[in-house]
Amino acid sequence: SRILKQIIPNLVYNYYYIRCPKPKIRGSVPCTDNLIEEEIISKLNDDNYNLLDLYIDDDDYKEYVDKAEYNKFPDYYGGGTSNEFFNKSLQHYLAAKLLNLSRDDVYGDIACSISPVTDIYQKIYGCKVYKQDLGAPEGIHGNLIGGDAGNMPVGDGFFTKIGLHCSFEHFENDSDISFIKEAGRVLKKGGKLCIIPLYLFNKYAMMSNPPYMVKFNVPIERDATLYCQKRLGQGYARFYDVLHLTTRVRNNLNGLRLTIYVIKNGKDVDPSCWVRFVALFEKD
Repeated sequence: SRILKQIIPNLVYNYYYIRCPKPKIRGSVPCTDNLIEEEIISKLNDDNYNLLDLYIDDDDYKEYVDKAEYNKFPDYYGGGTSNEFFNKSLQHYLAAKLLNLSRDDVYGDIACSISPVTDIYQKIYGCKVYKQDLGAPEGIHGNLIGGDAGNMPVGDGFFTKIGLHCSFEHFENDSDISFIKEAGRVLKKGGKLCIIPLYLFNKYAMMSNPPYMVKFNVPIERDATLYCQKRLGQGYARFYDVLHLTTRVRNNLNGLRLTIYVIKNGKDVDPSCWVRFVALFEKD
């Protein structure tokens, strides 16, 4: 039975892999390769992106984690015991710092799923919080906003701050474009949007679990290379090259200014760190 448990998943993977569109590659996007990162940064500089280095303050991060009390949310990455907890809590910490959250803010957590970050931000920073998710019932229900993030049922300038933690890459079709435009509408003047991580690669790529992709007919763009990972819960994740970052994001800012932060000391803080790039948008 142990042999069958090893063989059957490979057979299922291969069956669906054959049915995936080309160009395709077996395995994950190697986006944490240092040489690839240097190539990306060089291209970003060549295209006149505003780049800033970002260093993690380890003591300040640990203080944030202590205040957050993730152990009160056992269904979220084991309440702080999961191997991925560092990267998730780091995203929350860095987003809060870059957004400069305070009690004067109206914060929206976009594509929140089961994330406890709104509860944590409200407790630590005192801001008013809203959760938004495509799977929630349409409309506004208390502090829960349901429906498409690219067409939210809120007025112009509703939020002062918006955050996305490991979610923007899953926006299918042109929903990434529509969301960036919508953020320009729903943010108040002087407001900020943080997307962390910003998934960048040296070529335009999608990463998918082949069985999920084939069964649910997940769309893969023709000019993207498909990386077929064996274990990926979501339908796909999008990795921008600089060209597509420009055409899909920078060309649709709708009154926002974009700064890309490059995390310089992630591995020094924790060897498991894979968060490399952060996008911060500010509305003039």
